[in-house]
Amino acid sequence: MGKSMDEAHGAGLEALYTLHHAELLRFLTSRTGERAEAEEILQDLWIRIQSTSIGPVGNGRAYLYRMAQNLVLDRLRAQKRRAERDRGWSDAHYGAIPAGTEVVDDRLNAEEEMAAREETARIASALATLPEGAARVFRLHKIDGLNHGEVAAQLGITRSGVEKHMAVAMKYLRAALRTEGNE
Repeated sequence: MGKSMDEAHGAGLEALYTLHHAELLRFLTSRTGERAEAEEILQDLWIRIQSTSIGPVGNGRAYLYRMAQNLVLDRLRAQKRRAERDRGWSDAHYGAIPAGTEVVDDRLNAEEEMAAREETARIASALATLPEGAARVFRLHKIDGLNHGEVAAQLGITRSGVEKHMAVAMKYLRAALRTEGNE
């Protein structure tokens, strides 16, 4: 009964995200154990809210928390799949390796090296398409490794401003990489 029409129809999720940002960050930090990873998941949550058409939502705050928890679970599953895939590849190429043994193979065949160069060129080209503000924030966060608070402090903008610039950057990069990948 106390829910607004905006909240009931999902239109208020952006406002609820802003209202509960600090709370969501603490929740995600407790789930991941790392503030930087929690900030990245929170950024993914913001992008999902911005880019997904969401139908009627009865309890927007609970919906945000469920989305955040699902993103944490998605990351854990992806990490597990990556580790299994890496282990399978390693076992196939080197045989079963005892746990704790580190194997490093610095040799790349010509195809892998060429593919890596092409991917680097695609990413550099995509980065060149970013608007100036989004490019600065993206470089500081993703390349220099600063968290959202540090980026905000360095640029003299709010954390919300950092998140919005990151959302713009991710939108541009996805579009650019999708376009280049289809050519």
